[in-house]
Amino acid sequence: MSQTTILKCAIVDDSRLQRLAIVKLIEGHPALDLVAEWNNAIETKNGLLDTPVDLLFLDIEMPILTGFDLLDDLEHKPKIIFVTGKTKYAFKAFDYDAVDYLRKPLKKERFYAAVDKALASSGAGSITAGQVIPEEEFIFVKSNLKKRKIYLNNLKYVEALGDYVKLIMDNSDPVIVLATMKSFEAQLPEDRFLRVHKSYIVNLQKVERFNSRNIEIENDQIPVSRHKKSALSEALGA
Repeated sequence: MSQTTILKCAIVDDSRLQRLAIVKLIEGHPALDLVAEWNNAIETKNGLLDTPVDLLFLDIEMPILTGFDLLDDLEHKPKIIFVTGKTKYAFKAFDYDAVDYLRKPLKKERFYAAVDKALASSGAGSITAGQVIPEEEFIFVKSNLKKRKIYLNNLKYVEALGDYVKLIMDNSDPVIVLATMKSFEAQLPEDRFLRVHKSYIVNLQKVERFNSRNIEIENDQIPVSRHKKSALSEALGA
């Protein structure tokens, strides 16, 4: 069964209303402990000296210093989830190794997905507010004449191989399955996996960086079809 930890988090946003919206979402998530709110980068830089945090929900456009300026000044950076109303900073945000990039107004499901990424990168399991911690999701596939259990959290992406698909996994060898991309895609949760190319399906939680042409998952580069760019940006909240 998945286990979780508590992430100490803080909000940095010059808008009081936006901070209140994020506070409400944080208070509804049992894996988050809100320890501070700051309304500008200078206040945050000073506050972090006395109040270390694991995760920062960071606005980008703020008076005097931007969120990027703040990160440039920090010697020890917490995990970052950018929260902004603009999409134009998305590519730059991932240059700062951001956990995720959320667009305002925030949606609860998208917010929780970003928190799950932060928990996963901390070595902790995810937990959904108001629910018992679930068993890891899995599907069974037929490989080498045997049924094999595939945990979806370990599935990085799927690659088409003619009449077969190749499952690229965390910490294990690829698995070859007799299936079409269309039939295999139908087995995957739509909110967690996206077909970004005729030959590739990606686990959205595994995406580390992306641009209009490629996605980076660890050391692998995956092409993005032109007609899938918008769907990818929307799915990643960018």
